[in-house]
Amino acid sequence: MSAPVFVVEPHGSSGDLAETAAGGTYVLDGTEGRHAGVVQRRGPGERVDVVDGAGTRLRCVIESVTAGEVLLRVEEVVREPAPDVVITLVQALAKGDRDEMAIEAATEVGADAIVPWQADRSIVVWRGDRAAKSRQRWLATVRAATKQARRARLPQVETSIDSRGLAARVAAVVAGGGRAIVLHEEATTALADVELPGGGDPAVELLVVVGPEGGISSTELDALTDSGAVAARLGPHVLRTSTAGPVAIALLAERLGRWEHPESDSLRS
Repeated sequence: MSAPVFVVEPHGSSGDLAETAAGGTYVLDGTEGRHAGVVQRRGPGERVDVVDGAGTRLRCVIESVTAGEVLLRVEEVVREPAPDVVITLVQALAKGDRDEMAIEAATEVGADAIVPWQADRSIVVWRGDRAAKSRQRWLATVRAATKQARRARLPQVETSIDSRGLAARVAAVVAGGGRAIVLHEEATTALADVELPGGGDPAVELLVVVGPEGGISSTELDALTDSGAVAARLGPHVLRTSTAGPVAIALLAERLGRWEHPESDSLRS
């Protein structure tokens, strides 16, 4: 069984994770330390991974546990490279927590970034205090999914954008050599046939746009395709807004070679 993952800040109270060396020790404290030692009751000899959300992973063994702190012996440091194609899910706001279900699963299958989209037909509206609180829930959902999936990189959750802002984002991505795909049930192009961008340095972006329960309006679809997006269909069935994005990202990740051994290109020390 794989070791549980605990996410810490890259420059936390216990030092810079990227500068930690194998053979040394690391103190897991704060919220994650309490969660490991008090909530999960992990003890000496158990294996855990500590990641900084930016690609550094410490493979550790617990030495001792005190109130709120876990002393770890670092056996290995793995540095997982950043992707050269960044997969970004643009998820329309949806009712009944379906949008949160979407970003949770998308994180587990490999999304690198999440953009909340206030679509024309979104029933849920983010404004004022609600926008800040809702984004915090998305951040917590993505963080938990990152730990569940044992990932070393934490997807970024951006601030919400409206349809005008999304069209501008699409145009910028395409101009930079990336690709934007709008999932739409009436599209004639299959997702499997969409040409994907080649990796670059700096990385290029692959946007995957998913509409709300009521679908993407014709006005929005025209604006997005006019900005350079490609409309594509997943297959013969119409999926919910909570499942369309994760399924598409899984298929695209496979085409990009993401489903090979996750650490085949990692650097160890």
